Amino acid sequence: MKLWEKETKVADIVERFTVGRDLEYDIHLAPFDVLGSLAHTEMLASIGLLEADEKETIHRELKAIYKSIEAGEFEMRPDVEDIHSQVEIMLTEKLGDVGKKIHSGRSRNDQVLVDLKLFMRAEIQELVVLTEKLFQRMSGLSEKYQSVLIPGYTHMQVAMPSSFGLWFGAYAEGLVDDLRMLKAAYEIVNKNPLGSGAGFGSSFPLDRKLTTELLGFDGLNYNVVYAMMGRGKAEKSLAMGMSAIAATLGKFSMDVCLYMGQDYGFLTFPDELTTGSSIMPHKKNPDVFELIRGKCNRIQTLPNDIAMVISNLPVGYHREMQLLKELIFPALEDLKQSLYVAEFMLEQIIIKEDLIEQPKYNYLFTVEEVNRLVLSGVPFRDAYKQVGLAVERGEFTPERTVNHTHAGSIGQLNLEEIATEMKSVIAQFNFDKVEKALKSLVGNS
Repeated sequence: MKLWEKETKVADIVERFTVGRDLEYDIHLAPFDVLGSLAHTEMLASIGLLEADEKETIHRELKAIYKSIEAGEFEMRPDVEDIHSQVEIMLTEKLGDVGKKIHSGRSRNDQVLVDLKLFMRAEIQELVVLTEKLFQRMSGLSEKYQSVLIPGYTHMQVAMPSSFGLWFGAYAEGLVDDLRMLKAAYEIVNKNPLGSGAGFGSSFPLDRKLTTELLGFDGLNYNVVYAMMGRGKAEKSLAMGMSAIAATLGKFSMDVCLYMGQDYGFLTFPDELTTGSSIMPHKKNPDVFELIRGKCNRIQTLPNDIAMVISNLPVGYHREMQLLKELIFPALEDLKQSLYVAEFMLEQIIIKEDLIEQPKYNYLFTVEEVNRLVLSGVPFRDAYKQVGLAVERGEFTPERTVNHTHAGSIGQLNLEEIATEMKSVIAQFNFDKVEKALKSLVGNS
């Protein structure tokens, strides 16, 4: 059942190929399609294309559909092409000719665009919430283990003293910058394309500023051609923000996998959070973090995957844009799951607090000794040579203490300042504005 079909029936093989996996993914767009239709019909009534009673009737049914979606009772019908068709057909079946009026001044192109932007905006909010939870967990662990020393490495060689506080805190601060990347994507996503039609506008006097306000967008995609060109650009921008988070989380997961190994032995997890081997009874495998690492590495290819679909397309709509759902929808789910599971695992992490006493870490403290000599008046190059010769002769005896006090060091992690930055970044998303607008839209009769 297709809104565009006339007398000629499309061949089954063509129908199956062109519909693709839309029915599988469009269920995620269902609430946003209803929201877009609520805003659009409110606007149609404001410019006289719907009577007040027609609008009220349509809104009543749209809100009933929205409630069924929220309750988990809504299902995609196998005989429809997509969610946009299903909602309009449901209204027409229930309301007759009144239901047929909701598409005035709208193309399925801008309908898809607004659905996707509303969906991506909501997904960004979920990502921000999950990222902040992981940030809080890492910051708490950083504070708790601030003074517990671990080896710092350069070139995979033991280098200088670090601490669990520095390690956790580094990744926490990294997440702040990652959300800055996601905020840039949000600014592109959170613009209203509704009213651009098939990409060339409409002869109806559409009030695009009204739908912008009703849907809580920050602004318009003004140029109707650019609004259509934005399909793919918004997804790619979101993918770049996701890639930033994935890079931080994937790198952290690699550290965890290393540090759990017996050669390192820095940390572990309760047995029930690890897996075993079918042949080696001693194994405690970090499968969770290996899977996070793999998923995050795959997410980092997402911007390029999207670019390979859209990069050589001329201006206007093209059907392969439909394929972007198959790329970004599963990736969003993978990233959300990875953030959630990582925070869950860190809640139960077990830290080894005395590992730095092992003789193999003696040379971690050579720089500390050089600095102590310099502070006593020895020129740096002389101090460096003195300690170096002691190492060569096997006579170096470390003093296993550190006194790092400058900003960002072991002794001063600046966690409060980093937390303030995180709060500032999150506040810039202004999710309250969106929630207020959508609540008002769904709540109005």
